[in-house]
Amino acid sequence: MDIHEILQKLPHRYPFLLVDRVESLQKGERIVALKNVTMNEPFFGGHFPHRPVMPGVLMLEALAQAAALLAFETLDVVPDDQTVYYFAGIDGARFKRPVEPGDQLQLEVALVRMKAGIFKFSAVARVGQEVAVEAELMCTMRRIA
Repeated sequence: MDIHEILQKLPHRYPFLLVDRVESLQKGERIVALKNVTMNEPFFGGHFPHRPVMPGVLMLEALAQAAALLAFETLDVVPDDQTVYYFAGIDGARFKRPVEPGDQLQLEVALVRMKAGIFKFSAVARVGQEVAVEAELMCTMRRIA
């Protein structure tokens, strides 16, 4: 899935779109996506100017965006302006390695279960073979008025 397909499915836009490409996706199972981290990211100016590091919350957000793509594909849903995909919880988040300009985050998300409108995912982001962050994510889709 290239950036054009991602833009059709996710409502996020610059500077908050954090998935650049989907490498593989198996409906109802897993997704592997990429986020290219560049010095041009707006958060690097303040986090931290002397040693730029990607904020952990944005690494989790990138994983959640990949999870949303997996959920939409699994349900054969194309979200519209009335569909919002929210975090419902984050458990066991562990940050193992800083992510810096020039790194490429490989986002791997597996669907653990889907029940009563709540999706539970196992998620890990790596730079090369090194784990940068891992967590269990819970998300839900809601229609808004």
